[in-house]
Amino acid sequence: MLTGELVRLRALEPADSEPLWRWYHDPELGVWMDSEPPISLAQNMEKGQNRPRNTFEQMVLGIEALDDGAFVGYVALGDTDFRHGEAEVQSIAIGARDRWGRGYATDALRVIARYAFEEMGLHRLTLWVVADNVAAVRAYTKVGFVEEGRRRESFRTRGKRHDFLMMGLLSSELR
Repeated sequence: MLTGELVRLRALEPADSEPLWRWYHDPELGVWMDSEPPISLAQNMEKGQNRPRNTFEQMVLGIEALDDGAFVGYVALGDTDFRHGEAEVQSIAIGARDRWGRGYATDALRVIARYAFEEMGLHRLTLWVVADNVAAVRAYTKVGFVEEGRRRESFRTRGKRHDFLMMGLLSSELR
């Protein structure tokens, strides 16, 4: 198990499909995510039954609260390049609103980064985040990620354009 101070990361289970579907349809959570056309709960449940197996190159893990075992979010690590020792944190979300602002995302980031560096032998992680997503940028910075680049006006939500930040973390910088 991949365990931190507040969370445990684990493979997603088919039973996680229903909360994931609710979170994808939460307008407040989804404002900073790339959206896809809506699918039904039944379609999402089927998708959960046929989820690809996690590999070192591509994995999606559920975030579980240690205090009560509740499924509170997910984190995805992918595009792993072992030759250069790099991977991308492709997404992270705490979907359970009652868990927002309590440090779960920061702890999950530390756990996945520690796993990537210590167990997978990687040297660097990157991610892209909407610059105006203040909570996410704050969590990434707490873990040690630093801004390395900016794609101007490359994300659109609710009729407004936002910059994307590229952030990076070297194994020696993990906090």
